[in-house]
Formats: sequence, structure tokens, C-alpha cells
Amino acid sequence: QVQLVESGGGLVQAGGSLRLSCAASGMIFSISAMGWYRQAPGKQRELVATITSGDNTAYADSVKGRFTIAKGNAKGAWYLQMNSLKPEDTAVYYCYEHIGQIEHLGQGTQVTVSS
Repeated sequence: QVQLVESGGGLVQAGGSLRLSCAASGMIFSISAMGWYRQAPGKQRELVATITSGDNTAYADSVKGRFTIAKGNAKGAWYLQMNSLKPEDTAVYYCYEHIGQIEHLGQGTQVTVSS
């Protein structure tokens, strides 16, 4: 059974940093892409960052130069390093993985950036 668990969210002042972690279990050797979404209250879900099995990365324009996605040393783990955080980065962040045509999401972790 596939399961994703995020950690690392919290409250931080503007200009600060947070590191989100995602740990996947089940079928981890079949993951073709992984990354992070976020959703702020009243807004649509936004794709924040993606990394593929071939280590290609992509970022939303709003986070380029500030956020970095990377795989962990252990299979099925990835991270989102968030620097220079802004109040508009406040959202629930969800990690995701793609296995074939199926997308799995974690339960979400709250990130709140105070001004």
C-alpha cells in the first residue's frame, strides 16, 4: 500500500527558511516523478516543484531561486528546501508521487509565514 508522509512544516517569519520532507512507502522503486503541491485558503492547488526519476527538476515561477527540491539518500525520500520565505508562501504543502498514471498525495503539512 502506497503511503506518503510529510514533515517539517511550521511557523516562520518572512525571510526565514523551512525544509519539508516526504517519506514514501510501498512501490518506491516504481516512482517516475515526485514533488510538492501547495494550496492556500480560497486558492487552487499549485504545483510548486517536481523532480523526476532522471533528476530533472522544475519549479513554479513564484518559487524559482528560493526553493530547491532534492531526493534523499534513501529511496522514496525527497525534500523541499524553502528559503527567503514570503507571507504569500503560506499554504498547506502536499508531497506527491507518480507511479505510472497514478498520483498519490500525502496528508499535507501547514506552512505559515508571518510578515
